[in-house]
Amino acid sequence: MLSRVDAAVAPRHHPPEVLRLVGHPLRWRLLSELARSDRRVRELRTLIGEPQSLVSYHLGRLRSARLVLTRRSSFDARDTYYRVDLARCGEQLAGVGAALHPGLHLVTAPSVERRSRRGAPVRVLFLCTGNSARSQMAEALIERTAGARVKAFSAGSHPKPLHHNAVRVMATYGIDLAGRRSKPISEFAGRRFDYVVSLCDRVREVCPEFEGAPQSMHWSIPDPGHEGDNDAETYPAFERTAAELDDRIGFLVHLIDHTHPHRR
Repeated sequence: MLSRVDAAVAPRHHPPEVLRLVGHPLRWRLLSELARSDRRVRELRTLIGEPQSLVSYHLGRLRSARLVLTRRSSFDARDTYYRVDLARCGEQLAGVGAALHPGLHLVTAPSVERRSRRGAPVRVLFLCTGNSARSQMAEALIERTAGARVKAFSAGSHPKPLHHNAVRVMATYGIDLAGRRSKPISEFAGRRFDYVVSLCDRVREVCPEFEGAPQSMHWSIPDPGHEGDNDAETYPAFERTAAELDDRIGFLVHLIDHTHPHRR
């Protein structure tokens, strides 16, 4: 018979559901691929080498747990992009250790802090269609988050003037976008980057090859300027876009610091 102390710390008969869920090899592989880039089912099927029906089944399990989210493609509405909710994954996995013993509660990585520059900065290029909102906001956010250890750029396949709401929402983050210009992708032809991040499903289809084989990522984020008829109606969409970009960029900077420790 267990003593009172033994009973208090005895492990549960079944592991936490999240552990059983992500512990499946195929689901873990799906999460690993989606942690790098948003993907469509056919891309995941090719990467993993399993039938589409099996990939879709396990994606469904991950969606039910809200570890994976979906978004309709703005390029082809018949297509769906999948992405991993890294923040929720972190929250769920942080409590796994505590389920075994209170002293094993896992702690998520601290917020990214600005550090002094060491060595050449990591070069990151953000792309969208107009370079009027998403990519400009991403460029500014990573500059604020990473400081001198990242050199950021942005461009668009069909540049148009900076959106007023992009300037307005970035001001709430303490960032002044006023005066920045929109730039065509062609302006960066021949330049080398460490990361190229497409933020638009349309620009992903026309993104050129860049020298040096940079790591390519895709974040399927709709154009906030299309979610209303005037600035007042679209502003809430700009707020949501800024929040999503800020969240994703925090994880990207953690990845950069892990991948390029000599540049920290």
